[in-house]
Amino acid sequence: MTELFTRHRRMLEDADQALHARGFWTPFPEVPSGKFYGETAKADGEAAYAALLGSKFALPGHPEQRRLGAEVSPWGNSLGITYPAADAPALIAAAQAAADDLAAASVEQRVGACLETLSRLNRISFLLGHATMHTTGQAFAMAFQAGGPHAQDRGLEAVAVAWTEMTRFADAARWEKPQGKALALVIDKQWTLVPAGIALTIGCNTFPTWNSYPGIFASLATGNPVIVKPHPGAILPLALTVQVAREVLAEAGLPADAILLAVDEPGTEITKPLATDPAVRLIDYTGSSTFGTWLRENARQAQLFTEETGVNSIVIAATDDFDGMCANLAFSLSLYSGQMCTAPQNIYVPQGGIAADQGHKSFDQVAAGLAAAIDTLLADPKQAAGICGAIANPATHDRVEQARAQGRVIRDGTPLLLAVDADAPVAQDECFGPVGFVIPCADADDGIARATELAATKGAITAALYDTDDARIGRAVRAFARAGVNLSVNLTGNIFVNQSAAFSDFHVTGANPAGNASLTDTAFVATRFRRVMWRRPAAVTV
Repeated sequence: MTELFTRHRRMLEDADQALHARGFWTPFPEVPSGKFYGETAKADGEAAYAALLGSKFALPGHPEQRRLGAEVSPWGNSLGITYPAADAPALIAAAQAAADDLAAASVEQRVGACLETLSRLNRISFLLGHATMHTTGQAFAMAFQAGGPHAQDRGLEAVAVAWTEMTRFADAARWEKPQGKALALVIDKQWTLVPAGIALTIGCNTFPTWNSYPGIFASLATGNPVIVKPHPGAILPLALTVQVAREVLAEAGLPADAILLAVDEPGTEITKPLATDPAVRLIDYTGSSTFGTWLRENARQAQLFTEETGVNSIVIAATDDFDGMCANLAFSLSLYSGQMCTAPQNIYVPQGGIAADQGHKSFDQVAAGLAAAIDTLLADPKQAAGICGAIANPATHDRVEQARAQGRVIRDGTPLLLAVDADAPVAQDECFGPVGFVIPCADADDGIARATELAATKGAITAALYDTDDARIGRAVRAFARAGVNLSVNLTGNIFVNQSAAFSDFHVTGANPAGNASLTDTAFVATRFRRVMWRRPAAVTV
């Protein structure tokens, strides 16, 4: 029953080593190449995606009371796929029926099944890439990486942390306490890992697998059945995940209903009934702070792991590579049209300008340099489409249009750049989408203070600083750490503030309002189970 664990043990050990070393490591190649995935993988993925269009998605044995699904690709076409759907009580009942067998399985069985699931998902990365592209609006290269290998990395990271935490302590011990001249007390003790209960993963529209895999695999590995609730606009990537996981669980002798798909559509939402059911004890959520607040107020029976709204800031104090800085920020602002939780929004520039390798640059010259760099980056339409992708949600268009009237336009189009005052209301909250605010501040220290205050009060996942003053960089490092936000300093070249690497970067700190959890640290995993002891006097031997 531990064949799958044995098969993948080397990968698990390498993952565990990478977790502690925090250097670069991945078993899942991020390049969509036949060299890694097989010469026919690209064509096979395209054909598999095409075959799903207009079909009834198959989940054998899954609870089904109706079929739902109305996904429309941001690139223009309806997917026409319907999925088995059931109401909250039916899904809860199925998960509860699977819970005891999943909990009773050995750690090796559960971890082995998770590792095999991730390996099989990796083999269909081209299919996942197309599924992600046509539900999120990401261009294919990004959709392949974020929907496939990078998401699989994050899932593996969670499994490795779970393995470490579940095996950290002995599961049995003989306790002997000397009693002087009397016989020693000898007690046999054993500990059982007890899962928290049913887990609910609430997926987002823009990164359905990348944001969901850590919670899904952390819960499964630690023995908690998982109900996966995709965003109605991005069901397919998570439906494929559930499909593969159910197949592996069944083959491993574990209940397929340990993972379930909860499909709904606007007007018949199922998230709230699931989230407030007493049997749901873990909730992983990515989305707006508005619904995050609702969960905190209403799903009080569950432990909540969130990634929510935040305002990511850049402070430009000085630079010894003005062109490199502008090019780097142009890509960060343009990538996936700003529809990333890590994308920068507020760009603080001293109103008196900055020192640069090209001489003094005024505020307007810095703003113009950013706009020109974006124009250069996106001048070729094909390249622009590959970088910007498509807008996933019409509400994003509306949000950007509303912002347009609240500042001075520096650059029109996607992304939109606006000059706004430091206290402008539009810059005090997340404006999700392709818009950046260039904001004058009194000086660099004022910019750092404003950015860190905003992170501490409204939340932030990323921050960046461009500076040549080591003392001020040191002050900024301490200030952003106090605000609980990860800081990047002087990024140029092919590394961007948007990027977060599994096994190295902790995504979200859990230390400001942008989220209460971190992907993937000990706290994210270890509280999904508890250790319960039973003991008795050791048998007397003569």
